[in-house]
Amino acid sequence: MVGISIAILRLGPEEIVNIWRSLDIDLVHILCSSFLIIFICTVYFMSKPRSVYLVDYACYKPPIIWRVPFSTFMEHSRLILKDNLKSVDFQMRILERSGLGEETCLPPAIHYIPPTPTMEAAREEAQVVIFSAIDSLMQKTGIKAKDIDILIVNCSLFSPTPSLSAMVVNKYKLRSNIKSYNLSGMGCSAGLISMDLARDLLQAHPNSYALVVSTEIITPNYYKGSERAMLLPNCLFRMGSAAILLSNKNRDKRRAKYRLVHVVRTHKGSDDKAYKCVYEQEDSQGKVGINLSKDLMVIAAEALKSNITTIGPLVLPASEQILFLFTLIGRKIFNPKWKPYIPDFKQAFEHFCIHAGGRAVIDELQKNLQLSSEHVEASRMTLHRFGNTSSSSLWYEMSYIEAKGRMKKGDRVWQIAFGSGFKCNSAVWKCNRTIKTPTDGPWQDCIDRYPVHIPEIVKL
Repeated sequence: MVGISIAILRLGPEEIVNIWRSLDIDLVHILCSSFLIIFICTVYFMSKPRSVYLVDYACYKPPIIWRVPFSTFMEHSRLILKDNLKSVDFQMRILERSGLGEETCLPPAIHYIPPTPTMEAAREEAQVVIFSAIDSLMQKTGIKAKDIDILIVNCSLFSPTPSLSAMVVNKYKLRSNIKSYNLSGMGCSAGLISMDLARDLLQAHPNSYALVVSTEIITPNYYKGSERAMLLPNCLFRMGSAAILLSNKNRDKRRAKYRLVHVVRTHKGSDDKAYKCVYEQEDSQGKVGINLSKDLMVIAAEALKSNITTIGPLVLPASEQILFLFTLIGRKIFNPKWKPYIPDFKQAFEHFCIHAGGRAVIDELQKNLQLSSEHVEASRMTLHRFGNTSSSSLWYEMSYIEAKGRMKKGDRVWQIAFGSGFKCNSAVWKCNRTIKTPTDGPWQDCIDRYPVHIPEIVKL
C-alpha cells in the first residue's frame, strides 16, 4: 500500500489524467450506482422490524389487612348464603382443591357483609392497584410522565366512563398527543393482546416508550348469587395489577431486561361452545356473574394445540420440527390412531409462565407440554400466594423467577394465557442480561418461604 502511494506521488498531472481516462469510468454511472446502493440500504433499514425491549415492570402487592384466609372466606360465605348451604359446601370444596394459600387478597368492598360493590368502591380499587404499580415502575426506571408516548390499559370486566386509560392520563398529566388505548372484555389473556398492540404501535412510531397496564378489578364483579358455575370465580380471583414499560429506543438495549421475540394469538370464537365457555350473564334471580362452562378445559386444550401449531415452527429446533412433521404425515397417510408427537418445548425455552387461572389449568398444561414440577413452579406458587390475578398473573410469575435468581442472560421465556372468547395467546421473551435478585417487588418478604408443598386437598 505504501509502495502504491509513492508511485502515485511520482506521477505527473498529465499521467494521472491519462490513467483516469484509460479506466473509461462514466461519472453518471458512478452517481447512479451510488444512489441505488444508498436507496436499497435505506429501504432495508426502514423496513426492518424494530426491536421491542422490556425495560422493566412492576407488580402491585396488596396490604396484609386485605388478605382473605380460608376461615374468613368461608365465614363470609355462610353469612351471605345462609339460605343456601349447598352452595356454601360447594365453595368450600372448590377452595380446598384450588391451590390458593392463606395470603391472597380481596378489595375492601368485598370484606363487608354483605359486600358493597359500588361504582365508587370499584374506582377506588382501580386507582389503588393501577397507580401503585405505575408509581413503582416509574421509581424503578426513572421515566417521567412526559416521556410516555403510548398508553395501553387492559381490564376485562370493569369498563367505566371515562375509561381507565383516561384515569391514568388524568392522574399523571400525560401529554395531550399520547396514543391511548383501553381494552375490555378480553379475559385473562388480554395482557398479551396489549403486548401485541404495543409491539405494532412501536413499529409504527420510532424512538417511543409504551406503558402497558394489566389488571382486573374485583369489586364490581363479586357474584352474590348461588349458581355453582358462577360461584367459581369468587373462589379463584384476587387483587392484582402490573405495569410494564416497553421501548424501541436503541439506547435502552443495555438496560432493558428482555427483548420481545414473538407474540402468537389464537382465537376460537367462531365455535359456539368456545365463545360461551366463559360468559357473563344473569342467573335466575337476576344477579350478574361469570359462568364457567364444564367444557372449559377441553376447549382450552384445543386452543392450546392451535397455538402450539403456530408457535412451534418459530421456536423449536429443526430436530423437533422434523419429528413432529413425520408423525403428522404418518397419522394422515398410514394410521390415524398413531399417538401424536408432542414437541419438547423444553429445548426451546428455559422458563415457562403459565397463566395461574387455577390448579386445573396448570395441571393440564404441565401434562400436555410434558413439563417438570420446576417448570410450573412459578405458576403454582403465584396461584398460592396471590390467587388468580387475571392478565397480570404472568408478571407475578416472571417476578418469582427473578426473585429466585434463575433468570440468566440469553434465557428464553414462554408466557401462555387463556381468555374468554375463547383465546389462547403466547409471548416469547429473550433475557437481555442476567437479572440480579431484586430487593423489592411482590415476593420481597416471602420468597425465602417458597416453594411450598401444596396438598391435593386442604381440609377446612
